[in-house]
Amino acid sequence: MVNGDLLEAAVLGIVEGLTEFIPVSSTGHLLLLGHFMGFESNGKTFEVLVQLGAILAIMVVYFHRLLDMARNFRSDPQVRRFVLGVFVAFLPAVAIGAFAHGFIKTVLFNPWIVCFTLITGGFVLIMVDNARLKPQFHDATRIPLTKCLIIGICQCVAMIPGVSRSGATIVGAMLSGADKRAATEFSFFLAMPTMVAAFSYDLLKNYQNLNANDGLLIVVGFVMAFLSGLLVVRSLLNFVSRHGLGVFAWWRILVGAAGLAGLMVYG
Repeated sequence: MVNGDLLEAAVLGIVEGLTEFIPVSSTGHLLLLGHFMGFESNGKTFEVLVQLGAILAIMVVYFHRLLDMARNFRSDPQVRRFVLGVFVAFLPAVAIGAFAHGFIKTVLFNPWIVCFTLITGGFVLIMVDNARLKPQFHDATRIPLTKCLIIGICQCVAMIPGVSRSGATIVGAMLSGADKRAATEFSFFLAMPTMVAAFSYDLLKNYQNLNANDGLLIVVGFVMAFLSGLLVVRSLLNFVSRHGLGVFAWWRILVGAAGLAGLMVYG
């Protein structure tokens, strides 16, 4: 292993943390960066395992709320209902992810697909951000179970690289009646079980193929993803509430277009 490999892993970790919780697709960015940088870890495993840093970041930021929910779970029916809502939203990804994991990894993890989905998703964000929606739910913990299921189904679309898990869930929540802040916060909570499950499943499938070099690259990426993820989680709710999703939409379109240009020129 050379220092260049560690630097590339650090860059990819930073990008993971910065993009995981905003609607621009962390997986899409990692795949494109890895493709053009020539970064090679163990297949696509690095892109999933480095997410552990981002998972830890969001759990650190929400530690006190998670602790309060654990303490009040038995006595507070509202807490139990919210936990159930997150679980209901999580279930579709479990079912479809387990069934289609092989197809997703071998067919859909393609830089051309990523570019097209980045651009398409950007225009979807613009339309939703400018739509005259009338929010009914201003608290992520108050979203009804039926709406939670719809959000969970929307999250499954993000299994296509470049769609964005956070983008799909935020859009699904907004179309289900949540305001931008509540939609973003629900996306945060839903990210926890979803990302833990993705990490655990991919590690179980690939741990035998990992070696010491892969482990060091993943650790470097993990640390950088954790630090950059902290920055994003602590600031995103206020940013989305004030500025909406437009900046993320145009960023997606820009990155997707640049990626297509790069693929046509360099392959």
